[in-house]
Amino acid sequence: MKAENNKMVAVDYTLTVDGKIADRSRPGQPLELIFGTGMLLPKFEAAIVGKEPGEKVSFTLAPADGYGEIVDDAIVDLPKTIFMVDGKLAEDILFVGSQIPMANAQGQRMLGVVKEIGDDTVKMDFNHPMAGKTLNFDVEVISVRDVTPEDLAGKCGCGECSCGDDCHCEGESHADCGCHGCH
Repeated sequence: MKAENNKMVAVDYTLTVDGKIADRSRPGQPLELIFGTGMLLPKFEAAIVGKEPGEKVSFTLAPADGYGEIVDDAIVDLPKTIFMVDGKLAEDILFVGSQIPMANAQGQRMLGVVKEIGDDTVKMDFNHPMAGKTLNFDVEVISVRDVTPEDLAGKCGCGECSCGDDCHCEGESHADCGCHGCH
């Protein structure tokens, strides 16, 4: 069976960025997804469409085909006062490199990375962490099968874990908990 739309496809992958491994599937825990439903970058899917279990492929995605270029307007200075909790600066989360979940004026959740802390402001970067990066993938198709009703119940919800009662992702990224989040 070949990787094609509306098939359950499992892949092992390694993502290398700037010569370092940035992400990979865990041994024995391939990334599983319903192919063609937008859970992967379009060019990622294009690279594995038609592949059968055991086939391997290596490919590179330019920033425009990955998570986009860095958008200067997504790097903003915010008043330091918004990081106050009970009258104190939340120093446990406010440090350079910290990823802080926030919401915009419309209530949409977004992840910001602290770039700089000034006297009165905090420079936050709301670009995707992989924006502006060239992505190098090594992928092996592990299995391809028909989708079952259980598959349709979902193991992944973008931004939220919906992998059921046996998921223990609280406080860790989906990639770390085994449900893999959305790639």
